[in-house]
Amino acid sequence: MHALTAYIIPFALAAVFTVLLLGLWNMLRGGSPNLSQTLMRWRVVLQFIALCLVMAAIYFSGKY
Repeated sequence: MHALTAYIIPFALAAVFTVLLLGLWNMLRGGSPNLSQTLMRWRVVLQFIALCLVMAAIYFSGKY
C-alpha cells in the first residue's frame, strides 16, 4: 500500500500533467489538431487511471 501512495499515484499525476501541458502547448503554437485531439484523449484516460488509483488508496487506507 505504501508503494501505491508513495510512488504510483505521484507518477500517474505527473503523467496527466505532462500530457496536459503537451496538448496545450501544441494547441497554442498552432500545431496539428489531430495531435492535440490525441493528447487530450490520452489525458482523459490517464485521469481515469489516476482517479481509480487515488480512490483505491483511500479505500484500502480505511481497511488497515
